[in-house]
Amino acid sequence: MRFDIITVLPALLESPFAHSILQRAQKKGIAEIVVHNLRDYATNKQKSVDDYQYGGGSGMVMSIEPFAACIEKLQAEREYDEIIFMSPDGVTLNQSTANELSIKQNIIILCGHYKGIDQRIRDIFVTREISVGDYVLSGGELPAAIVVDAVVRLIPGVLNDETSALSDSFQGELLDAPIYTRPADWRGHKVPDVLLSGHEAKVNEWRHEQALERTKIRRPDLLE
Repeated sequence: MRFDIITVLPALLESPFAHSILQRAQKKGIAEIVVHNLRDYATNKQKSVDDYQYGGGSGMVMSIEPFAACIEKLQAEREYDEIIFMSPDGVTLNQSTANELSIKQNIIILCGHYKGIDQRIRDIFVTREISVGDYVLSGGELPAAIVVDAVVRLIPGVLNDETSALSDSFQGELLDAPIYTRPADWRGHKVPDVLLSGHEAKVNEWRHEQALERTKIRRPDLLE
């Protein structure tokens, strides 16, 4: 699977993709993550990629030409399943969306900055807009890293234990049940006996009950 990320701050994405699961996925050749500097596609000597907005108002707007040039160059090299724009007014990212994207082959992610991007980019090129929550960040780089992380870990062969991702919170429309490890008794705080019983059916039943109860309390909207 390949991700092409277009940004004015490529250095901001170096660390998220250079460690842990994402690093492992790239070393295994399962995922390819390529970051493109939007300024390389600027049409002026200053390498600027923004301009004043028509109609007045505060904040600069990212221009259409650099984005179009980069996207069209990439599209000439391969077909893309999605061109995603990270936007606070997009559809909120959830596990279902991550699952859906994990079976794609090639994805472009556009990272906005300043006041935003020229609407024509969204109208002409973008196939999907995704938000990571109801708040505004300085740019789309961190949200893009979140999307890539959420998706890549679902690709077969990335995690050492592939069943781990299947039991994550939200996979079954429920939050995850409480989890424990050794010691079984820490200062009088004990692990539930059922988890020490070795009885798989009872353990699964307990985990489902706990997940359901936790979801009722913390995220009742998931049960609606």
